[in-house]
Amino acid sequence: MSAVNRVGRRIESLVARYFDGSLPPTEGLPRYVAPLPEWLENVGLRLAWPIAIVNLVGTLFGFWYYAGQPTDLAPPLLGGQLGAAPPLAYPLIPDSPVATLFIGLSFAAWKLDWDAQWLHALAFFGCIKLGLWTPYVQLFINGSEGIAPWLYWFLIFSHVAMAVEAFLIHRYATFSVPAVAVAVFWYGFNDVVDYFVPVLDGPHHTWLRGEPLLTYWEFDHTVLAHDLAAGWAVTLTILATFLALATRAEKLKRR
Repeated sequence: MSAVNRVGRRIESLVARYFDGSLPPTEGLPRYVAPLPEWLENVGLRLAWPIAIVNLVGTLFGFWYYAGQPTDLAPPLLGGQLGAAPPLAYPLIPDSPVATLFIGLSFAAWKLDWDAQWLHALAFFGCIKLGLWTPYVQLFINGSEGIAPWLYWFLIFSHVAMAVEAFLIHRYATFSVPAVAVAVFWYGFNDVVDYFVPVLDGPHHTWLRGEPLLTYWEFDHTVLAHDLAAGWAVTLTILATFLALATRAEKLKRR
């Protein structure tokens, strides 16, 4: 056993003293669908309630951020990006807060023995997609200019943690075809209205610093930054679909 695994097992034993309870069985899935070491999966699942609470608090923070973050990319107006959109568009705009809501509720549903496979699929897609989209955008498109350093790096590392969380879900979810279809529809629909077919005074993707302001609240979506963000978003939707269905296939093999 490697030194990392030995330390990991000690951490798992320590956590188990205070957060005991049954865990879903490991199924020996290959690394491409279950990349986390078993001890880290176990720690994450034992801490499901605290992690769920952290994610739900993160949802509140995210809505505050979209309602008037202190790093306004364009006009420094009260109301932020949500304030610039009609209320019907609100579910389409704060993608990361919605994803943390899904994962928080997914952990809670599992702990309460609620068989909500559609919710688990939404959580998996949301954490994969937003957990990898946001760091890419911050590092390669937005940059750190005009944003407090603590907030810039908090956005990056907190979203990477979302991507890590996604790989806990396979332990208690089946990724049924109907559940995956719900997630594909929701996140595919988001891609369409964010980047390709604006509705309700869209597009509704997170404001990008590379999109120049044309008029009051109106941005130039014809620039390369928009295309790069759109391409990565669609790629991640496809990746999440592949990983969810591949996980289901690998689980079925072992049953």
